Amino acid sequence: MGQSGKTVRNVSIVGVGAYLPERVLTNAELEKMVDTTNEWIVTRTGIKERHIAADNEATSDIGAKAALRALENAGVSAEQVDMIICATISKDMVFPNTACFIQNLIGAKNASCFDLEAACSGFLFGLETARNYIASGTVNTVLVIGAEKLSSITDWQDRGTCVLFGDGAGAVVLQHKDSGRGIIDTVMKSDGSLADLLCIPGGGSRQPTSVQTIDQRLHYMKMSGNQVFKHAVRYMSDAGTELLGRNGLTIKDIACVIPHQANMRIVQAIAEKLGTTLEEKFYINLDKVGNVSGASVPLALDEAIKCGRVKKGDLLMFVVFGGGFTWGATILEL
Repeated sequence: MGQSGKTVRNVSIVGVGAYLPERVLTNAELEKMVDTTNEWIVTRTGIKERHIAADNEATSDIGAKAALRALENAGVSAEQVDMIICATISKDMVFPNTACFIQNLIGAKNASCFDLEAACSGFLFGLETARNYIASGTVNTVLVIGAEKLSSITDWQDRGTCVLFGDGAGAVVLQHKDSGRGIIDTVMKSDGSLADLLCIPGGGSRQPTSVQTIDQRLHYMKMSGNQVFKHAVRYMSDAGTELLGRNGLTIKDIACVIPHQANMRIVQAIAEKLGTTLEEKFYINLDKVGNVSGASVPLALDEAIKCGRVKKGDLLMFVVFGGGFTWGATILEL
C-alpha cells in the first residue's frame, strides 16, 4: 500500500526494441576528418565504430522504429499505449516534443506524449517516471524511448568530442504484471552547479541563436572531458552502491549491470568500485555504437537479451550519468 492507502502496483518491462541507423562510421574514417588515430580513440574510449543517421532521418524516425519493435516484442498494439516518454537531447525541433512526432508515426492515438531531458540519464529518469504513473493506477501502458541523433549536435571539427558519439534508439514497454518484481528501486540525483562542464551553450534563452553563437560553434556539445570523467566515475559508482545497500543486496546478487555506455575507462573504473569486473557482471556494446546518450541503456538491454546474456527472472542494474549533472541507478527483475 502507498502512503495514500492506495495499492501500489508493481511495474515490469514487458517488451524491448532497438534501432541503429544503417551507416557505420569507423575510426579509420574519422582519421581522415580530424587529427586523430584509431589507436588514440580505442585506447582512450574503447570505441571502434558508431552508427550515423541519414540526412532525412530525424530523431523521431529513429525512435519510432525502436518503439514499433518494442511493441511487437511485447505483443501490445500502438492503440493500447497510454503514454509515450521520449528521453532525448537531440529533439526534432524546439517544440512540439519529439514524443508527439513518434506518436503520429506509430499510430498511438490514445497516448499522452512528452519529452524528458536529463541528457545521458534520460532513459532511467523516464523509466522511473513511467513506473510511478503505472504503479499509482493512473495509466496501464507506457512506452519509454531513448532516441538520439547526436550527429546533428556534434562538432565534427572537435577531435575531443566527435569521436565519442553515435545515433540510435532503444525502447521499452512498461505494464503492471501480477508475477515478478519488475522495477524494484531507483536512485536519481542531480547537481546543477556543474552544468557548464557538459552542455550545448547556444540556442536557448540564455544565448539565443545569433550570428555570433553560430560563428562560435555554440550549438554543438561542449565537454570538459577530465572533469566529466572524474564525476561520472564517482557518481555512478556511488548510486549503484547506495541502491544495493538499501535493498540488502551485493553486486553478487546482480546478474548483469548495464551502464551508460560513455567510455570504456569510465565503465572499468565503476566496475572496480563496485567490487567486480567488466567480464563478470557488465554488458558493454560501446565499441560498436559509441555514446548514444539517452539511448545507450535500452540499446544495450535489447542486445543483451537477444544474445542471451540476460534472461527472464534475472536481477539487472542500470547505472547512468549525464549532463546537468544527472545520475542514478535502477535495480529490476527482468
